[in-house]
Amino acid sequence: MLSEIHLLTDQASLWPVSGHQFVSLLRLLLVQSHLESGSATITTVTTTNTIAIALSAELGFVFGPVTGGGLDLAARLAGLLGALLIQLVTALVIALEMAWDTWWALVLGFTITGAIQEFVDEDQLTDYLGDDGWREIGYGTVFGTASSSCSFSAVAMTRSLFTKGASAASTLGAFQFASTDLVLELALVVLTLLGWQFAAAEITGGLIAVVVLGIVYRRFVPSSWIERARAHARALDETECATCGMAAPPTDEETITRTFDGERRYFCCGGCLNAYDPADDREAVTAGPELLSGDRWQSAIANTMSEWDMLWRDILFGFLLAGLLAAFVPDTWWTALFGVGPEGSLTRLFSNVVLGAIVGVLTFLCSVGNIPFAVVLWQNGVSFGGVLAFIFADLLILPLVRTYHRYYGLRMAGVMFAAFFAAAVIAGFLVELVFSGVGLVPSPGTSGGTVPGAYTSLFNVVTLPLFAVQVYVALEPDQRVRLGNRIAPYVAGVLYHAYDLVRRVAYALESRGLK
Repeated sequence: MLSEIHLLTDQASLWPVSGHQFVSLLRLLLVQSHLESGSATITTVTTTNTIAIALSAELGFVFGPVTGGGLDLAARLAGLLGALLIQLVTALVIALEMAWDTWWALVLGFTITGAIQEFVDEDQLTDYLGDDGWREIGYGTVFGTASSSCSFSAVAMTRSLFTKGASAASTLGAFQFASTDLVLELALVVLTLLGWQFAAAEITGGLIAVVVLGIVYRRFVPSSWIERARAHARALDETECATCGMAAPPTDEETITRTFDGERRYFCCGGCLNAYDPADDREAVTAGPELLSGDRWQSAIANTMSEWDMLWRDILFGFLLAGLLAAFVPDTWWTALFGVGPEGSLTRLFSNVVLGAIVGVLTFLCSVGNIPFAVVLWQNGVSFGGVLAFIFADLLILPLVRTYHRYYGLRMAGVMFAAFFAAAVIAGFLVELVFSGVGLVPSPGTSGGTVPGAYTSLFNVVTLPLFAVQVYVALEPDQRVRLGNRIAPYVAGVLYHAYDLVRRVAYALESRGLK
């Protein structure tokens, strides 16, 4: 039973205190914003000298009948606007807190990914992925974890490997899934926002999903379908980005065109242009002087910035969407959506993983960008397995499904959708059963990463200059000169004022007899 708090506000007393009626309404809204969602209802009673306001913590805010003419209507509208602004500020604060918690993980993850892409020769991957055996599927999983975490870039790389003769099980299944759901930066973000149990479950569930995909492509997809899809991909006549392989139509205003050694190259974004190396036929290295080569590490940094350029919109949108959902959507809505079946039953578990995958399809978020949304789902009662299924469904968003259709044809696009959906649901379901059995599922709704706040602040302070250096190195020489000319006066001013402050302090200490 919800408790009711009756707030009676005398209309005559408002004027001497604030001078305006809506100020008091906003004060009431501030009180309401601190109530737990769904735990209380604020109502007022209308009398001759009293304004009636009805605020429901369940529905957000609903204004009841207010009498008194146009001023009362203006007060109601002002109160509504105030409540909306309060919720928007709350959403922004939640988004900023998530961004702060994950900043160091993103910088570190993208830095390592860029280095791996530079020092691992992708052209040799096809030699390891030619068959559909479990060894090749294992290779595909390992190579996928070392590739780009951008879903669209991973899909383009998968197509390149598949057209060169790699098997469907090792590329369309293992490589593509691992390149988005088993990459380092994703695990770090899960660790910081959801905790180590979710990070362990994400890795365990990812491996289960790879096994499911391997079974699907090896046992249930006819070889004739696979070869027809390969022929369709090879016959696809479109201009591709010279770096990541994504579509880069020359007529698209976002496509960048450059000429190298007399040949024209097209790039889908500025990050790919900076990451492109005309001498990209250099062999992979694991030891020796090449690992210390400045040129190689500059290319690695360019790869890192390419990752940022491809993913920052998804990440930013993910944080903002998570904040808005946490601030505006009441708990009862989530309960109504995911509360199918008795609590703790297999019906509830299975319905949650299926609905989690469906929500993942509809969010249009991919890879790292959907983790903040996963936090909101977990905090609002979605099951452990349901959250994992949501995370694993990032390869099912509609823009990617359209890409599957364009690359491989309608039939194989349907096979890929069904395979990824089944893998997400089965992995989420089995991981929750196993983790529940060994007591590794955290308390429902609790969240918060494993990394303490002090360490988070320290890591962020360390990675911020690292990111600044990466941005500077990735710039063109003329851009560096312009940037240096712009910031030089400000840096000189800071240094001068710092010197002047030290001089004044030293003089003050000396004048008091201190040296």
